[in-house]
Order: sequence, then structure tokens, then C-alpha cells
Amino acid sequence: MSEITVALPAAVALHARPAANFVKTAIRFRSRVTVGVNGKIADAKSILAVLALGATGGTVLKLNAEGEDAPAALDALAACVSGLVE
Repeated sequence: MSEITVALPAAVALHARPAANFVKTAIRFRSRVTVGVNGKIADAKSILAVLALGATGGTVLKLNAEGEDAPAALDALAACVSGLVE
């Protein structure tokens, strides 16, 4: 299992459009991917689960991936989060 942390840009909350971009990125990978915020953990491939986290700008996300393409999944998700805009 691989794990990284990445902060949401200050001006971006993980609401509908940014969450959809995040989930679309996660779905491209075969690995099981989760995202954690303040002790809550969600399936990164589920839009409803990601929205339920209620992450706001500047929140640190804990990304975990388990599977054959886990490192690539984490790299792509970290780049996705860093590039999110409102």
C-alpha cells in the first residue's frame, strides 16, 4: 500500500466540479484508492463518498492506493488535486 498527503489549493473546496475531476482521475486506475480527511475515509472512485468528506480549501487530503498501479495512481491524483480550480 502506498500513501501520500496533498493539500487542496486554498481557494478550492472539494465540491461538485472539482470532486468530479478527482473521481475521473481515480477511475482510470485499477488500484483501490481511498481519500481521507479529518479521520473520515472515502472511496476515491465514488463521487458521493468524496463529496461527503466536505473538504474545504487548504484541507490536507490523505491519499492511499493499493494495487499494481498504486504509485501511478497517487502521482496522478496528487497532480489533479494541485491543479484543481474553482
